[in-house]
Amino acid sequence: MKPLEGKIILDLTHMLSGPYGTMLLTDLGARTIKVEPPGRGEGTRELLRNDANYSRNDMGAYYLTLNRGKESVSLDLKSDAGREVFYDLVRQADIVFDNFAVGVTKRLRIDHATLAGINPRIITCSVTGFGETGPDNERPAFDLVVQAMGGGMSITGPRGGAPLRSGIPVGDLGGGVFGAIGVLAALAGREVTGKGQHVDISMLDAQVSLLNYMATMHLMSGLLPERIGNEHFVHVPYNTYPTKDGYIMIACIGDAFYQCLLEVFDHPELHKPEYRKQPARLAAKEQIDAILGEALRHKTSAEWELILRAARVPCGPVNDFAQALNDPQIKARAMVVEVPLPGGGTVRMPGNPVKLSDTAGQPDAFTAPPRLGEQTDSVLAGLLSYPPERIAALRASSAIA
Repeated sequence: MKPLEGKIILDLTHMLSGPYGTMLLTDLGARTIKVEPPGRGEGTRELLRNDANYSRNDMGAYYLTLNRGKESVSLDLKSDAGREVFYDLVRQADIVFDNFAVGVTKRLRIDHATLAGINPRIITCSVTGFGETGPDNERPAFDLVVQAMGGGMSITGPRGGAPLRSGIPVGDLGGGVFGAIGVLAALAGREVTGKGQHVDISMLDAQVSLLNYMATMHLMSGLLPERIGNEHFVHVPYNTYPTKDGYIMIACIGDAFYQCLLEVFDHPELHKPEYRKQPARLAAKEQIDAILGEALRHKTSAEWELILRAARVPCGPVNDFAQALNDPQIKARAMVVEVPLPGGGTVRMPGNPVKLSDTAGQPDAFTAPPRLGEQTDSVLAGLLSYPPERIAALRASSAIA
């Protein structure tokens, strides 16, 4: 049994941050019902749907990945009849998760205060760019905006070069992860109080949290960290080095691992007695990197990985997506999974990184992402016990589709 089995999420999310948060919770066993507007549905349904490389069965990679295992109810929240159906769903649900702009839930009359009056145990979660309080709370934001404003982008990139965004959308994904954490905390709190609460997640807050100890260092000293590429401001050698066919990362954190490195490289400069301690290595960072860079060029990344791992040197190749997704460790951890497609076939995508002991070693059994409104009738008839004539009347009034 998965830990969230029996919990029901009403998923009002769109694009990336919110759908990623509810995907994580769905992977953990929650029954997640997407509540989508009639017509085109949630925004990611359109992304890449006509791209031959990145779509299957009329669904693009965004939608396929983020909505595995969910159900879809097509419901017009702007209509009184549609909103009454939603309120009935709230009476049966545990969580309502959205990433609308600030103020939207209140305008739709689906904010926490309203929903708690219907179901005091309901937990609501809103992921927004800047949170629901503060002077910038209504400012629009996307991933790159919060990456830029959150500080992390200022230290990403080559020494002396321009700032760079992260290669993956950490602004969006960070909001989703912290949203899921907030929901789990609220569920734990409800076990004590018997009441739900609202979870307010700011994507910008999440980026600042991820600065972690480096923010503390700045607040202590007033000093601004600089962009240093793949180097480290303390440890040496700690960098990416070109090999015969790619790049390899070496990360000697502490003096003991430098001793391991000396078992591999016999260059006299590296064996200077003073280099056995970090301060001297840090002062000679450029020389040490230059020596290693020249030596590593003469073998492939795979050859060096075998040699360095045998000497217990922390290292790893810089993998492209194909190499990363075919890594034996990744496969052994079920981090590439087969997810069914509506209408037949499967598609491969990243698995669930949360491994629990009761299901250790067992890959998740995912169900297909839903077509728009695919479960409207079954949810209304099954979860809400609506008779067929009421469902037909709602459809005739365009409250559902």
